[in-house]
Amino acid sequence: MSTKYIFVTGGVVSSLGKGITAAALGRLLKSRGLKVANQKLDPYINVDPGKMSPLQHGEVFVTDDGAETDLDLGHYERFTDESLTRSSSVTSGKVYWQVLNRERQGDFMGGTVQVIPHITNEIKDIIMRVGKEKDMDVVITEIGGTVGDIEGLPFLEAIRQMKWEVGQENVLYIHVTLLPYLKMAGEIKTKPTQHSVKELRSIGIQPDILVCRTEYAISQSVKDKLALFCNVKPGAVVQNIDAATLYQVPRLMQEEGLDSLVCKMLGLPDAPADMDDWYAMVDRFLALKEKVTIGLVGKYVDLHDAYLSVAEALTHAGIAKDVAVDIKWIDSGELTGENVSAQLKGLQGIIVPAAFGERGSEGMIQAAHYARVNGIPYFGIGMGLQAAAIEFARNVLFLEGANSTEFDENTAHPVVYSPEGAVDEAGLADSMRLGAYECRLASGTQIAKLYGTDKISERHRNRYEINTAYCEEFNKAGFIPVGIEPKTCMVEAMELEGHPFYIGVLFQPEFKSRPNRAHPLFAGFVEAAKAKKA
Repeated sequence: MSTKYIFVTGGVVSSLGKGITAAALGRLLKSRGLKVANQKLDPYINVDPGKMSPLQHGEVFVTDDGAETDLDLGHYERFTDESLTRSSSVTSGKVYWQVLNRERQGDFMGGTVQVIPHITNEIKDIIMRVGKEKDMDVVITEIGGTVGDIEGLPFLEAIRQMKWEVGQENVLYIHVTLLPYLKMAGEIKTKPTQHSVKELRSIGIQPDILVCRTEYAISQSVKDKLALFCNVKPGAVVQNIDAATLYQVPRLMQEEGLDSLVCKMLGLPDAPADMDDWYAMVDRFLALKEKVTIGLVGKYVDLHDAYLSVAEALTHAGIAKDVAVDIKWIDSGELTGENVSAQLKGLQGIIVPAAFGERGSEGMIQAAHYARVNGIPYFGIGMGLQAAAIEFARNVLFLEGANSTEFDENTAHPVVYSPEGAVDEAGLADSMRLGAYECRLASGTQIAKLYGTDKISERHRNRYEINTAYCEEFNKAGFIPVGIEPKTCMVEAMELEGHPFYIGVLFQPEFKSRPNRAHPLFAGFVEAAKAKKA
């Protein structure tokens, strides 16, 4: 069977949930026994989101092969339970970079390099590469931005050409739009969707299916009107109504018949979807009554998307442990020794996620101290581990001024540092440690018991690490290095003896958590928080 290509575009406004629609459809098709891969095309000129502000772009999701990607790839992986690759995240910057490098190398034999065909050909090659990498049955590609954005035109032109290049029977276009409800008129309005489809058709793409985001159920008469005016088949208008949780979306899409419609249009086997486990997980989540409150101490708490995978991993752990997790968002930049008790009082757990830069670092150190001395479950990720190490060095080892060289280059006690040569003059470059690395866990430790093994692989996005010159002092005082990267002997994880749960890791385990298979560290952390409340 030829690989089938599904393209998901968006219209009217941004942030409609194209990524969730693409992820939900991927889950439904996979449950029918199909091999499915998701992909995101983003029109911004940045080569990747790695150096973009979380306040603008949300979190940077990292794949096993070390790609820094858009946060939608996290949705794709969580829904389909498939590990994606760098080919699954494409930006205009990456496309132009590759084409210009080929031009510099003379690959075009002195010919004029143009958007069509050179840029569009590169985009098509990247799209088809995803299907070829693992011999996929279906590739679902989300086009970032909104139809009508000038920067998205090369991507739209490329997917227009795809229909004729791989065969129109192998390509399907899904357009996600908004149906606004005007309260004063008491009506759902279809005109914005009609105009969005007109814009799409003006560049040669006729959508096959409309997925309409709405706050209220759409009547059949509204669906029939949209089908007529937007030139789609009757029955090809699907409502995507607001849900209590994003994990409900596959069920809502299936109830609308989206997966059956896609299979019929693409000539895919219309086998029954096996979604029982997924729906049972959603039902458990919606039925949760007991609650624990976890304090998330971070630098970007005004934008929750900056910690999207952490928040979702906590939700997954709550489902696994039959408890609803209520996150209290705490700005580390405003946390001080004077207000830390008032800010963190009443929490059943404290988590400090990954971050870069000095701003807010002292607040994270205060949070680690408060959790340590008050017996509150603490989970430090990346900088969360570094904050715990600095706090312990200052207050238990009595190393005055202990710090990270990221915050104080001249610290007398660099308990956190970057090995010589690992950071360029600007402190940035491509020195980041990215992707999956192996880690060996000390047997009999709390972290090894949670994993159920002493050999793990986790994804990283870090530049700074624990200075092994201080490991002996840490070990003697009870803050033990329990996870080691075997090739470099880098400290990957530490845990505090005699504490209910005080674990810090250099890697970012949230990237591998799944809604129906919580990550063991998050599950252990939430279980400890539940016990703390009891």
